[in-house]
Parts: sequence; C-alpha cells; structure tokens
Amino acid sequence: MQGIDISRHIDESRFGSLHLKIIIACAILLIVDGYDVFIYGVVLPQLMDQWQLTAPQAGSLASWALFGMMSGALFFGPLGDRIGRKTCIAICFVLFSTATFVNGFATTPTMFGALRFLAGLGCGGLMPNAVALTNEYAPKRMRSTLVALMFSGYAVGGMVAAGLGIWLLPLFGWQAMFFAAAVPLLLLPLVLRGLPESAGFLIRKGEQAKARAILQRLSTQPIGDGPLVYQEATSDRASVAELFRHNRTVGTLSMWLCFFCCLLMVYALGSWLPQLMRSAGYSLGSSLSFLLALNFGGMFGAIVGGRLADRFGLPRVVMAYFLLGAACITLLGLNGPMPILYLLIFIAGAGTTGTQILLYASVAEFYSLSVRSTGLGWASGMGRVGAIVGPMLGGLLLAAQLPMALNFVAFAIPGLVSVLATAVFMMSRRQQVAQDNYALAA
Repeated sequence: MQGIDISRHIDESRFGSLHLKIIIACAILLIVDGYDVFIYGVVLPQLMDQWQLTAPQAGSLASWALFGMMSGALFFGPLGDRIGRKTCIAICFVLFSTATFVNGFATTPTMFGALRFLAGLGCGGLMPNAVALTNEYAPKRMRSTLVALMFSGYAVGGMVAAGLGIWLLPLFGWQAMFFAAAVPLLLLPLVLRGLPESAGFLIRKGEQAKARAILQRLSTQPIGDGPLVYQEATSDRASVAELFRHNRTVGTLSMWLCFFCCLLMVYALGSWLPQLMRSAGYSLGSSLSFLLALNFGGMFGAIVGGRLADRFGLPRVVMAYFLLGAACITLLGLNGPMPILYLLIFIAGAGTTGTQILLYASVAEFYSLSVRSTGLGWASGMGRVGAIVGPMLGGLLLAAQLPMALNFVAFAIPGLVSVLATAVFMMSRRQQVAQDNYALAA
C-alpha cells in the first residue's frame, strides 16, 4: 500500500485552530524565555551598585547565563530530534523558570552566576525546539510569517521585563524581578495541552494513530487508509555530521557566523543599553524605557519581516534588516532629540532582535525534519558564543571610557559582517537547490 506523505498535507493545509494553538502556546513559552534573557539588563544598574561591580565584572557575570544558553542549545537541540520536541520543551521550561525564581535569593555574585547558568540551559534548549515544532506544522505559503509571529513572543518577554522593571525596581528591588518567574510555571500544564508532538517524530517512533489524529485536525479532507510517511524523516540521521552533508557546509557555516554576529549585537544592547544611557545622563526610568522600545521594535520588525520574507525570501529580508540595524545603532551615539532617539532604538530592535527571529526561520527552512532541531540547536549554540562576547565587549568598552559614539559603532560592525555572510548563504542555497534538482532529473 502506497504511503501518504504528510508533509504535502501540512504544506497545503488551511490555517486553523490547531495552528493557532501551536502559535499561542509557543509564543507564551518564548515570552517567559525572553523575560528571563533580558532580565539581567534590567537589574544590572542595581546589581552594580549593591555588589560594587566594575563594568568588566558585570560583563563577565552576564556571561554565566550565556554559557548556559550555549550549552543548552547544543545539548537540547539534538535531544529534541531523539526524544521529541514537546518533551524537550517541557524540560527546558521547568528548568529555566525554577532557576530564575531561586535566583531571587542569591546573596553573592557567584551564587547569582551559577543560577543564571542553570536558567540559561533551559532558555538555550527551548528556542530550537519551539521553532522546529512551529515550522513543521506551518502551511508553506505562510511559514515565515507564522514562525516570526510565534518568535515575537521572545521580544514581548523583553518588553515585559523592561516594563516590570520600571515599576518593581524602585519599590521592591531587583529580587522581585526574579520572584515573578514563578507565575508562568502555573501556566505550564495549560500550555502543554495546546502543543502536539512532532508528527514526523511520531511516525519515526511507529505511532501512526497519534500522527493520523493530528494530521486529521489539520485537513478538511479524509487522510486515507495508507501508512503515513514523512519523506524528510528518513533522509538524514540526527547527528551534527549531517549538517555538513548534502551540499550544506557553506550554508551551515555562514548561518553560524550570522548567528554569532546577530546575538553579539542583541546581547550587547540588551545588557548595556540602560547603563549606557544612564552614563549619558538619562534617568533609570528613561533608560529602561529605551530597552522597552528596543524590544518593541524587535517584535514589530519580526512580524513585518516574516510577511516580507514570504513574499521576497528570507535571505533578502535578513540582509536588509542587518543593514538597517547597523546604521541605526551607529546613529545612537549622536545624542539626538528624544523622539529621534526612540525611533532609532525601535529600528535597531527590528534589525537585531527581529533579525534573530528571522534567522531562526531561515535555519528551520534550510534543514530537513530529522536534523532540524539539531541544526537549530547548533546554530543557536554558535550564536551564544557571540552572546557571551557581547556583554563582555560592552564591559570592556565602558571600562575604556571611549566616547559614546565609538561604543555604538563597535556594536554595529557585526551587522555589516552578517550582511556578507547572508549573501554567501543565499548563493550557496541556490547552488544546493540547483544540484538537488539536477540529481532528481538524472
């Protein structure tokens, strides 16, 4: 009996209630993830005052969570291809939410850093699995839009962190920001109810009935009685070596470079923007409102970028976003009028956090299902190296007491490098598609 390829049914499906549940559930998870990531930049001014941290020490302290994120992405990304994306998502969510809550009890920088490392493990592992799951179920004609819409929850989390910081920090201190992380744990059972397991994973495990039930919820037509297959599911093995096979080497390396540069900019700005603005003479409330504008720009930029990508292709939109972001970050050092400053920060958010979201969509589109979480995990892991460098670079720049404009120029340079890396990725992708088409014709 001929097998039924479920990828075709998913690609041609109409947007329905199951798609909506997946988007909402993953977006909620990433809101909490984004909150945890950006919380350090919010509490940093108070931490530096309370523990008498120098700028390089504060940058090093930020790297604890980022080392955790790198390790989590490299470990939980491939693990999701083996034990299921939904299972990995649940483990990661519990890990980072619990560690963040306990972080509120930290009394020394060492204890604070160790708990941030544990939280980072969960944050780093959640992203690739949530992106892979959303990408797998999204209809092809609107895949980039839906992935970007889901991932915009990450930027919303940064906005929530900045907004709560404006209210909580003056009243209750930095500890209250971490205690608030206990609230999302209560929502976890409800969120997991809205998430199906990966259909391709279920088929690989022989659970045809579960996969068929999920597919039927996506389709308005009867599925048929034949065995379900996912053509991509048997083409690769879930290993890192597969990321460099089938003409993927240049594309893989160029995406790793893009992730490195992009996350360097994201975390450099996320960690140091409030402190830089305080050094420039702005109040704590104003400095945190700049962080709010940065993340709002990331959310808006990702959603608009997803729509543009479905029309013009992800690489072109990513290149344009990197150029725009680098230009606006450079202009931030000029200390213009307040409305212009907010506009530049908003666009810089679109060109950094928004571009990061589009990069995840690019990698999810680049790899086949059986190595998708692995590819996303390793790209994210390489990006976390840049995320580690970003806050440390910011600390060194502040310690050097350079003019404000030069600090922002340094943060913008990786954006230009990413433009070139994305161009290389686009050319290698075209070559890969051409070679694959030639092989099929032969």
